[in-house]
Amino acid sequence: MAGHKYIVAKGQGSEYRAHILIVDDEKDIRKGIQEAIQDAGYVCGVVASGDEALRYLEKKHVDLIIADIKMPGLNGLELTEIVRKKYDTDVMIITGYGKDFQYENAIEKGASEFILKPFSFHELVVRLRRVLRERALFAEQRQREKWLREMIITDDLTNLYNMRHFHTQLQLEMDRALRYNHPMSLLLLDVDRFKLYNDTHGHLEGDQVLIILGEVVRGCLRKYDSAYRYGGDEFMVVLPETVGGKAREVAERIRTRFLGAFFRDRVLTGGISVTLSVGVVEHHQGENLSDFVERADQAMYQAKKQGGDQTILAVVTPWFL
Repeated sequence: MAGHKYIVAKGQGSEYRAHILIVDDEKDIRKGIQEAIQDAGYVCGVVASGDEALRYLEKKHVDLIIADIKMPGLNGLELTEIVRKKYDTDVMIITGYGKDFQYENAIEKGASEFILKPFSFHELVVRLRRVLRERALFAEQRQREKWLREMIITDDLTNLYNMRHFHTQLQLEMDRALRYNHPMSLLLLDVDRFKLYNDTHGHLEGDQVLIILGEVVRGCLRKYDSAYRYGGDEFMVVLPETVGGKAREVAERIRTRFLGAFFRDRVLTGGISVTLSVGVVEHHQGENLSDFVERADQAMYQAKKQGGDQTILAVVTPWFL
């Protein structure tokens, strides 16, 4: 963060000048505050009413609004309440009410700061810098919390989701499929001869195989599909709104692309290569999670028994038989 002029905006990966909006029905006050804020290095817009401010917010992102409490139409407190409910924008209230002004009321509406008339522009800039500094710290805290949440559910090696998250998400997708009577399918991928490859070429080389597979899987999925490293060299793929036949096509796409990526990126020695065995199952209404996963596991092992490097779609039978 460079000095006090910059904060990290929501959704932005680099520093930028904070955008401030002045809302006051007195032209001279608007102009004076705008000049002071621009001299301090910020981007500053001005409007004459609360209604104009709301129209401004529909078009531009604003980090901080500085609003007079008493204006025609929407007053400062009413504007604050609307803004804090709808936008990621802080509000500073300007008031000349003194003893009649209730700080508690403004806090309840969501104001971040207040300044009493008469005030100096220096005092105003000091106060808005404090608001922006706290805003930046809060944004950094939210980013850290998001990173920690992702760390808990993400596999370090492949950057796919991990097994813990798999069980949670699979149950959610099963519930959704039942609620809306939609199909869904599951893929279980296992790398053929992975242990032998690992023992021959070393664990670092084995890790590269898993990284390649993760990249291939990610590149074959729709935005609402999800992929997981289930453990070791096993991967799961959840395909909502997908019947078994279509899921098999996805599995074959992953299998053939992985084979091509593996041979493209490797110069083999010792004649050892790896391929994929894939089990594909479509969910049966009423089937529980463990039975669903077990059927995928059985289909995958059937592919291995038949020599590997192939996809097996489980035979559709009633789940209760």
